[in-house]
Amino acid sequence: MIAVSDVHHHIGQAQILRDITLTLPAGKITALIGPNGAGKSTLLSLVARLTPLQQGQITVAGLDVQRAPSRELARTMAILPQNVAVFSRLRVRELVAFGRWPHHQGRPGPQDAAKVAAALHDMGLDDLSHRFLDQLSGGQRQRAHLAMALAQDTPWLLLDEPLAALDMAHARALMQTLARLRDSGKSIVMVLHEVNYAAAWADHVVALKAGRVLAHGTPETVFAPDVLGALYDTRLRVIRQDGRPLVLHHL
Repeated sequence: MIAVSDVHHHIGQAQILRDITLTLPAGKITALIGPNGAGKSTLLSLVARLTPLQQGQITVAGLDVQRAPSRELARTMAILPQNVAVFSRLRVRELVAFGRWPHHQGRPGPQDAAKVAAALHDMGLDDLSHRFLDQLSGGQRQRAHLAMALAQDTPWLLLDEPLAALDMAHARALMQTLARLRDSGKSIVMVLHEVNYAAAWADHVVALKAGRVLAHGTPETVFAPDVLGALYDTRLRVIRQDGRPLVLHHL
């Protein structure tokens, strides 16, 4: 599991996170939801050690993220941040192959090639594997970076808005892939803005508002009209579809 204890974070005078204490279960899909500026991406970045921890403690599968060796962390969790640089003269397959570096340290073998091929296939990139990144659409580049995270083949996968720039078909395909990974024992934490993807696919939901945890638990617990109304400061209707909550926020 991921254990977050007494975490506070500020940027300048702005308090971004306040007294975050929670656990994220292993072997599940956890969705971090909430309005803009709630602290979702900051929390994920702290877990991934992309941002230095100012106060509190975070452990991932028993590893203290402040003290664990970088290579050990890289074998434990893969992170796809929100804004990823694009290297124009890099081919898709080359980008995805970077995900194997924590395992082979510059000496790739057949197993690494197989992981890269599987990640390309899972993200529907077989026909684009020899294209340069600057020849792709925004959605295709997003899928390429997702494939790199998948190729890293870690127990934990941390994704910040992975559905950004993806059309409906590719967004659903990604969620289906993540569900298969969960069913095979992977643990996934992801920031989502579209609440119905979280309602349909997540096992555990954390709702953040103004840097605090407003609610957490199963989708049935969090996706209640009173909870969502307080979270987004608007009245929302929730129905059930195929046994899952469905939020009617466009009416």
